[in-house]
Parts: sequence; C-alpha cells; structure tokens
Amino acid sequence: MPGRRVATLDNAAPRIAALRIGGYNGRMESDPHPANLSRIAFVAADTAEAREACVKLTGRYDGCDPDTAKMIVALGGDGFMLETLHRFMPRGLPIYGMNRGSVGFMMNDYREDDLETRIPRSRAVVLHPLRMVARTMDGGVVNAVAVNEVSLLRETRQTAKLRITIDDIVRMEELIADGALIATPAGSTAYNLSVGGAIIPLGANLLALTPISAFRPRRWRGALLPHEARVKIEVMEPEKRPVSAVADFTEVRDVRDVEIVEDRSINLTLLFDPEHALEERVLKEQFLP
Repeated sequence: MPGRRVATLDNAAPRIAALRIGGYNGRMESDPHPANLSRIAFVAADTAEAREACVKLTGRYDGCDPDTAKMIVALGGDGFMLETLHRFMPRGLPIYGMNRGSVGFMMNDYREDDLETRIPRSRAVVLHPLRMVARTMDGGVVNAVAVNEVSLLRETRQTAKLRITIDDIVRMEELIADGALIATPAGSTAYNLSVGGAIIPLGANLLALTPISAFRPRRWRGALLPHEARVKIEVMEPEKRPVSAVADFTEVRDVRDVEIVEDRSINLTLLFDPEHALEERVLKEQFLP
C-alpha cells in the first residue's frame, strides 16, 4: 500500500494487562511473559494524514518490515484498523492503533512522543471474531471472518424474508426486513448500534442479533445470545427476494443460508492506553445523548 513505512522500538519490555473477550473472568491480569517489542512495524492508511504521520514516526524510530515484525502500530481510522486486524490475523500480532482517521473508536490518540513509554503501559484486549459460512444459490460455499459483524441485506427493492435458527431450534419462522446482523461486543457500537441494536459490554460473553428495519414482526428489536450460540439464517424466496451476506468487508451475493459462530481459535490482540481503554469506551457509549 502506498505510503506504508515501518519502525522499531528496541528497549521496551512491557508487562501488558490483558482482557480476554469470551471466557472473561472479570478482572485484569498482567501477562507474566513480557511481550517482545524489539521489532515494531508501522503501517498507514492510504491517506495524506496517515502517510505523513508514518513518515514522521519513521524518522524517530528504527524500522522493520511488517513481514518480520513482532508488533504492529496502525495509523488510520477504524476502517483501517479492521483491515490491519484481518491482514495480520494469521500471525496473531498485537496491534496498537493511533488515530489518523475520523472517529477512531478503536484507536489511541495520535502523539509522536513517548511510544517507548506508552506501549509498555498499554492494556491488551483479546477479541474473538465471528466465522461466517455462506451458501449461495449456485451451490458455492464461502468462509469469512468478521471482527465487527456479519450482516444479511436485501439486494433489491423487495424486503428480505428470513428464518432464524439458534442451536438447531427455529426461533423466528419469518422475519420480513431489510436484513439482520450478528455483532460481537466490539462491533456492537458500530452498524449494530446504528440500526437500534443493544450495546454489549466487553466481557459479557454475548452476541447481538439485530433486525435491520424490521417490517414484521414490527416491534421485534432483536435478541442477546450466548457467545457460543450457533446461528443459522435462511433466506426464504431467494429467487424473488435475493439477499447478500457481508462479513466486515467480505460480501457474498445471492446467498441461500448463512451460519455464524464465534471462532475461539482466533485471538486478536489490541493495545490501548490505560486512559482510553476499549471497555470504558464501550460502556460510555451507553450513556451518550
């Protein structure tokens, strides 16, 4: 990606406090094995502001290639953070974000100074993504993962008709709506919140199932599910009412049904300054006017 630069901090050896989302035991614990921060790569969104920040930081810290890094510093906004999480998901690298975008909900404040101090003091949040298996009308099968949500959306002017099954029990025979989504706690403040879904505190071991512009049943506002729930959403009348499925930014058109589960085999580690902890941000969202 144009403008991506890399940097290294050589002398940081932190004891990072970790909050594991899913299986959370209700307290913060220090990692007894200090993280290896001797090789840090800086990656930047393809915007002028992010590229400029990366150039400045590279001038202050020695660098390494992202392919050999032990830790990533992401410069951009929330969308770029999602891209970075997906990019480095197979390697499980911790990611410390600094906001060079707009909202920056998943990012720390941008400051050029004292990274060698800030990163060792940071608190780690471990997230587990959703895994989507989508089956299409032509017999195809697509696997994808989502950090925020898996959503099903109507493709035409006609509403979607969906059947919802939880752990092999049909819970809703017919939902007529623009669609529906399943959100993680971290994703509950994103698209899920904008369509009226519940905000889920980190560590609650829940997923949000939320309708998108429900027509029938008109007053249904969704459900909170145990994080281990197995969700299946079937598209009724798929030829007449085609539906797409989206896992973060992976879109599958003309789906017949979609299965969604939390994937506990994948750990995503985000690092936050203590004064900007992600769990506090999620909690505060529930009291905003």
